[in-house]
Amino acid sequence: MSSTSVHIVIAGAGPAAQALVRRLAGRTDNRQQPFAGTITVLSNRDDCPDALLELAELPQVSVRFGQAASFIDSDAKVVTTVDGMEFTYDQLVIATGSAPALPPVEGADAVLSYSTIDDAASIGEAVKDVTRSVGRRPLGILVGNGPAAGQAEAVLRARGVRPVRTTLRPAAVVAAEPAGSGQAQAAAGIVFEDGSSMKGDLVVLAEERTARNDLAESAGLQIAFDGGIAVGRDLATSVPGIWAIGDAASCDGLRLGLLLSAESSAMLCASGMLLGSAGRGLQTPLAA
Repeated sequence: MSSTSVHIVIAGAGPAAQALVRRLAGRTDNRQQPFAGTITVLSNRDDCPDALLELAELPQVSVRFGQAASFIDSDAKVVTTVDGMEFTYDQLVIATGSAPALPPVEGADAVLSYSTIDDAASIGEAVKDVTRSVGRRPLGILVGNGPAAGQAEAVLRARGVRPVRTTLRPAAVVAAEPAGSGQAQAAAGIVFEDGSSMKGDLVVLAEERTARNDLAESAGLQIAFDGGIAVGRDLATSVPGIWAIGDAASCDGLRLGLLLSAESSAMLCASGMLLGSAGRGLQTPLAA
C-alpha cells in the first residue's frame, strides 16, 4: 500500500478533530513532514465555520459538511453517514464529543462553561474582563459536582477568583447588568427553585456530560463504565484501526477531555496511528 493511497476518516469536526487534521497535515510545526495520504472529515454541522473552511482548503483534506457519521462496519472498514454516503477508511478516528447530561438552565447562554481542559483558556479571558470591570478580586459561583467541577474550581482559584461552590442545581441564571462599554458581563447570579439565590461576579457551570457513543456502539467498540469510548494511553479503541479522541473517549475512568487538551490528544492520536501503521504505507511518526 503506497502512502498516497492511505485514507483516514475522522467522524466529528470539533476542536480535537481540527487539531488532529492540522497535525496530520503538518500545520503545527514547519519542520514536520505532513502525512502523505488523504483525510476525510465528516461534520454534523451544516454551517461552515472559518476553522473548518481553512482545513478544507488543504490539498489532502476533504470536509463533508452536514454529513454526520451514523454507522461503522469495522469488518469492511466503511463509515456510513446519515444521508447514506459511504466512506472507506484505512484508519478511523471517532471525535463525536459529549452532550450535557441535564437539560439547560434558563439563561445558561450567559454563563461560563467548564467541560474540558480547553475551557480553561476562555474562562481565564473572561476572568480578566470581569476583574477589570469590578476593580477587585472577583467572586465566582461554581455549579457542579465531580471531576469537572473540581478542575473548574482549581482554574478559578489560579486566576484569582474566590469560588463559591454549590452542588444544588439552579432553576435560572441571573444576567449581569451591562458594562459601561455597553457590553454585557458574564452572568452574576443564580436562582434556585425555592426562590433563594446566590450572587457573585461570574457563574461557571461544570456539570456532568454524556459521551456521544452511538457511533462507537455500531462498530462494537468497548464502552467504559462511565459511558465513554474506552481507549488506551495511545487513544486506540478495542477494535484495531479505530481511535477515539476528545470528549467522546474515556481513559482510566475519566473523560478524555478532562485529561488532555485537544492539541495533546491530536499529538498522541497522530503518533499512535502512524506508529501502528508502520510498514503499511504510512510514513515515520510525527514529531511531538
